[in-house]
Amino acid sequence: MRWQNISIIGAGLLGGSLALALKRRQWATGVRACVRRDASLAECRKLEIAGVITKDLREAVQGAQLVILCTPLSQMAALAAAMRPFLAPGAVVTDVGSVKGSVVRELEPIVRQAGAEFVGSHPMAGSEKTGVGAARADLFEEAVCLVTPGRYSSPGAIAGIEEFWRAVGGWPVRLNAEAHDDLVSRSSHLPHVVAAGLVNYVLSPVHPKEQQLVCANGFRDTTRIASGSPEMWRDIALANGRNLGRVLGVFIEDLQEFQLALERGDAGAIEEFFAHAKERRDGWRAHSPAASSE
Repeated sequence: MRWQNISIIGAGLLGGSLALALKRRQWATGVRACVRRDASLAECRKLEIAGVITKDLREAVQGAQLVILCTPLSQMAALAAAMRPFLAPGAVVTDVGSVKGSVVRELEPIVRQAGAEFVGSHPMAGSEKTGVGAARADLFEEAVCLVTPGRYSSPGAIAGIEEFWRAVGGWPVRLNAEAHDDLVSRSSHLPHVVAAGLVNYVLSPVHPKEQQLVCANGFRDTTRIASGSPEMWRDIALANGRNLGRVLGVFIEDLQEFQLALERGDAGAIEEFFAHAKERRDGWRAHSPAASSE
């Protein structure tokens, strides 16, 4: 299935990158982008990311065969309800949200009321940068793109979404929403909490002013993602709070075991901690597409 008219709701980093990828690959006849603010409208038009760039949701959605929600999680249900009267029967709606359980549960019934279908998506691609000015046409190349069908998603709609992600350079992988939220709570959501925690602790004003002078490459690389959108990560943490809280508890227990090894002066346990980390990360780098950009 090749989508002819595609609507992107929210043209920030991910939405803008999708628009640029579609433009570069000339995969859709018409691409429309919908934004909220006048400043975003002007920037998107300057960058010429799509054929139609508008603040009018009706203009963006009407007649679209594929609609992609690229907004913060907390805005998606309200937007789905607002665009429901304009959705074409048989259209497919997807999203790029980092949490899928609540999104699929909330959006699928809204979209079905319009005679359209919802299939959840989550491209494992992004940056700590925000806004359409950071958008890149190659953002999704070699990225795993998780596809999470709803209860009523048809085989044709699912296959169409998987083909869409291949068309922008991604590697679609199908998961159910619950498995998705469990897996990304460890690989994506926990690292953001850890990075933010490190920054809040190490760069706290209670430390001497010289502290920042000794924060070098290791600190920079480990905490890069802490510069991400606070609004977006607030929504993600709340939406996947049950899974994130559970894995955070396990992670804290692991750190406490390391702390005990330090207190005991247990050189073997300490070396084993670092050796396991090196072995597992080196194995991941050797086999994961996501590590190829390092």
